[in-house]
Formats: sequence, C-alpha cells, structure tokens
Amino acid sequence: MTQHAPPSDPTASPPPPALVLTGDLGTHDPTLFKAGDTYYVFSTGCLQHEDDPGGILIHRSKGGLAGPWETVGAIPVPGWARSQYRPRHLWAPNVVRDGDTYHLYYAVSEFGRNHSAIGLATSTTPGDTSSWQDHGPILTSTDTPDFDYNAIDPMVLQDGEKWWITWGSFWSGLKLQQLRELRYPTGPVVSLASRPGVPHNPVEAPAITRRGQYYYLFMSWDLCCRAEQSTYKIAVGRSTHITGPYVDRDGTRLDQGGGTVLLTGRGHLHAAGGQDVYHENGEYYLIYHSYDALQNFKPVMCIEQLTWRDEWPELT
Repeated sequence: MTQHAPPSDPTASPPPPALVLTGDLGTHDPTLFKAGDTYYVFSTGCLQHEDDPGGILIHRSKGGLAGPWETVGAIPVPGWARSQYRPRHLWAPNVVRDGDTYHLYYAVSEFGRNHSAIGLATSTTPGDTSSWQDHGPILTSTDTPDFDYNAIDPMVLQDGEKWWITWGSFWSGLKLQQLRELRYPTGPVVSLASRPGVPHNPVEAPAITRRGQYYYLFMSWDLCCRAEQSTYKIAVGRSTHITGPYVDRDGTRLDQGGGTVLLTGRGHLHAAGGQDVYHENGEYYLIYHSYDALQNFKPVMCIEQLTWRDEWPELT
C-alpha cells in the first residue's frame, strides 16, 4: 500500500470548488450518469422487511451535480433473484448507455457468500422505475471449488469497439472479461487486483476509467457496512492496457498487493468507498458513499471533482 501527499507546485491550477450536495443524499454504492438534462444516481436498495428486499434506488437531480437530489423510487427485485438468492437487497448498480438504451447491471448475493449473480435490465426511460425490463443473470459464481471469485460489484465500460465487464469482491479479487452484445461474458477472465497476505482479501467495487494514455482502476479496500466500525477506503492504480497489469505510484502491481490510497474519509464523513467515476466536458468526478457521523453513521452520497498531477488522480 502506498499513500502520498501531493508535492507543492506553485504553477499548479487552483483546486476546483467543493461540491456541496443538497437534497436526499441517502445512498450506498452509487453510480452516476446523465440522461438529457437530468443527472441520475442509482444505488443499492434498502431492506424493507425479510419478505420484501429492496430494489435498486433511483435518485435524480435537475439542478446539476450538486442537486437538489430527490429519490424517485426503486426498481423492483426480479423473481429469479428472490427465489434463487433470497437477497436482502439488490447491490452495487452500474448503468451504461448504448444508443437509446440504458443497461443496468446489478449484484444479487447472500451476504458473506460467493453464491452470487450479476443481473441485467434495460430501459429507454431510465427515470421510470416501471420501465426496466429484466433479462436475468449474465454472470454467476457459486460457493464451490470451481469459483475462486465473487460475482458482485459489476462495472461495464466501452473501449473502442469492445465492451468489458469488471467485477469482484474479496475471494481472489477483481476480475475483467470482454462482454459481447453487452450481456455475454466471453474470453479469458483476467485478474486485475488482489491483496495477498491480507485476511479475506478485502478488495472490491472496481471502477475503470480512461484518461489519455492510461486506464485507471479505482477500488474499495477493507470493510463496509459496519457503521462506525467500517474501515472502507478508496485506492487506485493505472495501466496502459485495459487488461493490465495495473500498478500504483510506486510501481507495485495491483494484483500483487499494490494500490495508492486516494481517500479514507473527510471529517464526520467516515469510511469512503463503493465508488464510481463519471466524466463530462473533460472533467472527472468521483462519486462514492461515506458513513455520516452526524446522522448516526447513515450512508450518504458524496461527489468530488478529481484533479490530476503527473497523470495521477488526486482529491483536494
């Protein structure tokens, strides 16, 4: 693990102003995208009761990234997920657009097991909770010797004419595979990041973005979902190829335990993680959740603009 304080540079541009978010900010594992003039954040659902698990929550803002944010509703849990996995909620969504169609990838799992699946739903009107057509699981794992990974925390991206899916949580770490027609994983499974020697290999929530010649892999380390006992933090590495190898600022490969810590938390906002990266007009934004000590450690949405030094992302 490496962690660096930025060097003093009198010629550097001033940092961007901080985003002070307003509205309903209650989220966990947020993903951010824009449709028309509206920003959307989809996030992990909230358990209603044991017989009514929470679907993917939809939040929107028509006033810009800072909000005000409002909760629209939830995309229901599909029947196959209820019967096969008995989830407490749907997890860690990711949304990408292809033409006029939005593709929602989400995780279904029994917490603490790799009996898991990544599901897919599509819509042309993403803000309408009833418009999403579910297509079932596209990638699965089971708690048998055949699977050394955990098929949760999906993130999908396009690189040239190819689509890719990355995923993973604990077990053997973060994975990447080509995605045909946005729903069929194909070809070899590539290992991107792992933390050998750290009990239970606590790395998850991969998010890849490209800037210039580099692909940047953001990931969450350590433990979430434990309120004030959470130890989440966001780490990063980069590569000149989408398939890696990714290295940290000291040159240590991420699949050999490397990673440069970008953020642990800010003041009363504790244990940052579950991140996604959004970019528009040449600017890059990190969206993530933290546990707010002022709200009994409720998970809340945070958005910060990334700055860059020596082609590495930083937060001011």
